[in-house]
Amino acid sequence: MQRKLLFLPLLCIVFLQVQAQSTLSVEYIMRDPVWMGTFPSNASWSDDSQTIYFRYNQDKDPADSLYKLALSSKGAISKVGWTEMKANERDGQEFNTDRSLRVYQEDKKLMLENMSSRTSEVLLEWPENFNNPEFLANEQEIAFTSKGNIYIWNRASKSVRKATNISTESKPKDKSKDDDKVEWLESENLDLLNVVHERKENAKMRRDYREAFNQSEKEEFVYYTEGKSPVNLQLSPDGKFATFSIYNSGSNKNTKVSDYVDASGYTVDLNARSKVGNSPTKVEIGIYDLQRDTVYFLSAAELPGIKDLPDYVTDYPDKTWEEKERDVMFSNLYFSPDGKNAIVNIGSADNKDRWIASVDLETGKLTTLDRQRDEAWISGPGIGRSFYGGTLGWLPDNKHIYFQSEESGYSHLYLLDVTTGKKKALTSGEYEVFDPFLSKDKKSWYLTTSEVDPGERHFYKMPVMGGKMDKLTSMTGNNEVSLSPDEKKLAIIYSYSNKPAELYLQDNKVGAKAEQLTSGQSEEFKAYNWRDPQIVRFTAEDGAQVPARLYTPDPAKNNGAAVVFVHGAGYLQNVHKWWSSYFREYMFHNLLTDLGYTVLDIDYRGSAGYGRDWRTGIYRHMGGKDLSDQVDGVKYLVESHGVDPKRVGLYGGSYGGFITLMALFNAANTFKSGAALRSVTDWAHYNHGYTANILNTPEEDPIAYRRSSPIYFAEGLKGNLLMAHGMVDVNVHFQDVVRLSQRFIELGKDNWEMAIYPVEDHGFVEPSSWTDEYKRILKLFNETLIEE
Repeated sequence: MQRKLLFLPLLCIVFLQVQAQSTLSVEYIMRDPVWMGTFPSNASWSDDSQTIYFRYNQDKDPADSLYKLALSSKGAISKVGWTEMKANERDGQEFNTDRSLRVYQEDKKLMLENMSSRTSEVLLEWPENFNNPEFLANEQEIAFTSKGNIYIWNRASKSVRKATNISTESKPKDKSKDDDKVEWLESENLDLLNVVHERKENAKMRRDYREAFNQSEKEEFVYYTEGKSPVNLQLSPDGKFATFSIYNSGSNKNTKVSDYVDASGYTVDLNARSKVGNSPTKVEIGIYDLQRDTVYFLSAAELPGIKDLPDYVTDYPDKTWEEKERDVMFSNLYFSPDGKNAIVNIGSADNKDRWIASVDLETGKLTTLDRQRDEAWISGPGIGRSFYGGTLGWLPDNKHIYFQSEESGYSHLYLLDVTTGKKKALTSGEYEVFDPFLSKDKKSWYLTTSEVDPGERHFYKMPVMGGKMDKLTSMTGNNEVSLSPDEKKLAIIYSYSNKPAELYLQDNKVGAKAEQLTSGQSEEFKAYNWRDPQIVRFTAEDGAQVPARLYTPDPAKNNGAAVVFVHGAGYLQNVHKWWSSYFREYMFHNLLTDLGYTVLDIDYRGSAGYGRDWRTGIYRHMGGKDLSDQVDGVKYLVESHGVDPKRVGLYGGSYGGFITLMALFNAANTFKSGAALRSVTDWAHYNHGYTANILNTPEEDPIAYRRSSPIYFAEGLKGNLLMAHGMVDVNVHFQDVVRLSQRFIELGKDNWEMAIYPVEDHGFVEPSSWTDEYKRILKLFNETLIEE
């Protein structure tokens, strides 16, 4: 009897070990993704709305190619050949108001296409390269840019004229004493030598005759840029004003990344980004008055709040803060359809203000129409920043502008009457708006929103002045819509949590059913029953409801351990109901769950998809609420899913690697093991564009950097740490983990290891590298969370 009792527990252990297996393996899921099948992207339409084009790889090429599917034969998918691709190309294309005509460039030819007859004609063969052809308001004239100036082609007279006269040279200097000396020598020479004198007089007579005969050759006004190169030249639709940008780059020291496995056999230094604290690139916007032959520039000096100091200065009472005009970045001007008015998006260099202002085209004076202030940083879907205007433009009535703003806490679509200043929100609620655009007749909006759920995206239609939004898509997940030119059909790239993207076709009607056109999953991929992770919310320490994806094992296989995944990029959403860009990690989580782990994937504070306050919850303290959200996620697993609090690990890459380090250093009692992949270890060494938004700059806000950088907390490491990093990472430099490694050595830490990948950049490419990395991660968890 005693022998039987001893044998029974042993039998149970063997039984559980057999059960805790998976048909998946790291080697299997980390192969070249081609094994999964082929999945469409970037859908677009032919001009006649009869053919859908999309990126695909049905023929197993080294990379995706352009394919097409005709509506007349929906089952026939074919690759687009180079000849057809070239025939359909329309470089620099622009339409007239009713889209009956299209202008474009073909080599050095200006082309005009009739959209109803599908015929094209050559308007002009230009001797130089040119770009940006566009109709003016009268539609009889077409402007284009060439060699730093704007030219106008008149369709009626079939003539071309030069609209601007900009030279990158320096303005000729006034006459000097040296010039007097030269003139004296010339005069003496001409008095002595009659033949030379006669030749000069004849040349002057010929020149005077030419100028009298062709006054167009006599250029009276020239704007000299003194060596600067104007870009983004554009002409107002009424042809009266031209605008341009001049960029002045800051002088910043770039870092070097060493490539130890260059084909030459020598170590090669790669030029990489500079570090946070850059001198910002400055942009000047010039207005060229074509009627008065004068140029003037926009000034931000009168913008409301231009000298405002940020709130964080109160943390430095001993420092004197100078009140001064902040640097700003202008977008291009946006002209009203008639060309009589213009607006501009202006962002402060510290990214705490966004102004939309009207521009007096005759003086360059700015009048603020809307100001959005955020003591953290300006961002969100459709919000203009830096040199980009975001969602911004005019309605056909020439008096209403549209834009997106986070004024309410979520990015919504607004109208503003420039004549009265009255602003109206077209959308509202605790959801976000993405990529709104006007219908062909300008009477409606098409837009994508997360109104149904933060984890879903649907396509809507709404009256141009606001009103009821008609929901056009119905499939749960992500509906990435391309509207046909005739606005009768929707081409939808659709995916769900456990179903990669496929192409669907649907009528542009409420309640219409979408028809699947592609089926790209391989039989091998379909053979596994990929999980549909449960979306849950748990309560954080400050009462916030934190969204997460939950993978739970079969109770018979549950090993009591848990793994928390931390997505990268900071401002990114991964808790949603569509196919994740982290598809390798998704498959790895299925493998972990098969082995008995409980897996939690959290959209922590700082993630996208949940509005302004969620996005800015990490301001001045990365590793604050974004880390406590991970800790609270573990509490949820322990209390609600029976996870052993002593057997929890976490991992992530980039920002996820940073959080992993902060977790092992500052929450060592919660996390026993972690894998930090391509992780930032010191934010003072990361780039300016990302870091300065969240932490300001190290010189001005050292407190924020000190409490946000893992390298300052390395002494807190107690658990088991794996670091993995590509040596030619030009985003998060290999130097980051080298410095942290030296810190560990000096601290006498021995419970860490590092895997290096000599040929990999920030995003791994080689399947062998992915495989090696994830075998090490799995080994770490199996040996430290399961085996005693």
